[in-house]
Amino acid sequence: MSTATEHTPPSPAASVRLPGALRVGLSRGWLEIREFAHEWESVIFTFSLPSLILVMFSSVFDGMFGTDVAAVDYYLPGLVAMGLMSVSFQTLGTTVANERERGGLRRLRGTPMPPSAYFVGKTVLVLFLALGQVALLLGVAALAFDARLPDDPASWATLAWVFALGTVACSLLGIAVSSLARSVRSASGVVVLPFLVLQFVSGIFVPVAALPDRVLDAASLFPLLWMAQGLRAAFLPAGMAALEHGGSWDLPSVALALGAWCVVGLALVPLTFRWRTRKDG
Repeated sequence: MSTATEHTPPSPAASVRLPGALRVGLSRGWLEIREFAHEWESVIFTFSLPSLILVMFSSVFDGMFGTDVAAVDYYLPGLVAMGLMSVSFQTLGTTVANERERGGLRRLRGTPMPPSAYFVGKTVLVLFLALGQVALLLGVAALAFDARLPDDPASWATLAWVFALGTVACSLLGIAVSSLARSVRSASGVVVLPFLVLQFVSGIFVPVAALPDRVLDAASLFPLLWMAQGLRAAFLPAGMAALEHGGSWDLPSVALALGAWCVVGLALVPLTFRWRTRKDG
């Protein structure tokens, strides 16, 4: 009797190890960036809009504040916040709704790709857009207007954590809001209109000192006001804090508000995200 142990050869399917969600997500992120780059109109509009607004405001409103702070210095942090919300909340809110309406999400869900890889890919795209837009905006401000930039490690650290928390919070909110749109056309109204209103009530276009308390109280329920306030703390001299709603930068409240929105977003996305449209069931 043979004592040799018989081994069953593994099936071809069992011997193939699929790549992990992170690797697939990073590859999809690179694909997202290349697809975005092919639409040159969107590239120009996305990257240049905050810089164009900065040039216009710096030229028209210079000296309006009656302080030693130039208009370019005051508007720069707010426009950085606006740009971050634009490439996260607005971009994801409209593109995810578009992909769902056109059946792209349904087809992706039918592939072996882990669902989390889709969100990793969107994260890579948003990070690329956010870094590129901020770099261009700071470059234009510094080279064309000699704008004030963060001048110590603490200020750069503040810029970094507000950038991170604000971008994450707005990205999650954009993905959640995308499910409210019934069609590609309605996505613009659902996403763009609230974003436009927030820019006027959050101290981006209108200085917070000129806004009524009830307007600021309402705006404080959303992340844009806190992003702008945290970024002003990173860019502006300490004396400008007296013009804030509470008379100080109040960075702990900024961190708490943005962190809370990250938690809310993480809770909303699993509850609201849909791979299919309502008509698909």
